[in-house]
Amino acid sequence: MSKKIALVTGASQGIGEATARSLAKAGYKVYGTSRRGAATGQRSYEMLSLDVTSGVSVEAAIAEVIRLSGRIDLLVNNAGIGIAPAGAEEVSIEQAQAIFDTNFFGILRVTQAVVPHMRRQGAGRIVNIGSVLGFLPMPYGALYAATKHAVEAYSESLDHELRTRGIRVTVIEPAYTRTAFDVNMLEPDTKMEEYREIRDAVNIRIKEVMEAAEGPEVVAEAVLKAASVQHPKLRYTAGRLANRLRLLRTFAPAALMDAGIRRDLRLEA
Repeated sequence: MSKKIALVTGASQGIGEATARSLAKAGYKVYGTSRRGAATGQRSYEMLSLDVTSGVSVEAAIAEVIRLSGRIDLLVNNAGIGIAPAGAEEVSIEQAQAIFDTNFFGILRVTQAVVPHMRRQGAGRIVNIGSVLGFLPMPYGALYAATKHAVEAYSESLDHELRTRGIRVTVIEPAYTRTAFDVNMLEPDTKMEEYREIRDAVNIRIKEVMEAAEGPEVVAEAVLKAASVQHPKLRYTAGRLANRLRLLRTFAPAALMDAGIRRDLRLEA
């Protein structure tokens, strides 16, 4: 049998790079993408240029994969951007729209370009990289959490629509992951003095947690599982903390969760 074809967006570093390597090791023919493109070099997968905020760029990249390999068996929507912890009102409407344009509409653009090919094949897997913030939003992370909530809802609806056509959709829900993701975070564009002290404190706490977090390999493992099992689940948490938070969100009283979130971020009760 020929190798299955996988496309992984945002594969130049972090979770995307770990996922692309894991899939290649498992026997997939992998095409990774990044906004500015990247030399394949010593990578075990090919790199293509793809900007998820541009419909023209998305269509061109998908067309190139189809030209080279004739099909796409697995799509991993990983490309995304973060924003440094801040009050929700410190983010302008324009900046909020830009975050959604990458984190949600980017997934929408790539998925809509790939689904017609999967429908013609009668098979395919779509794995969207979400976050525990998609089911457990944190204070001072409202806009990022909102994009991940949107990914959860879109993925669940899409899975219902496509499963009878041989296509399944899954969301991977990592918690804090030790990558360089925080280095490229956007800074809120309308900072307010009223939030300065708490914003600085939450940023310090997030950096502490990130330093002790699990690596991107735990997310790559979850992606590989979702891609390869015969009957995939809609959601997979990735890593010990994510598993614990999912259990707490499901079974713990709301007041207990509320207090736990504030205590963890060292916020006033």
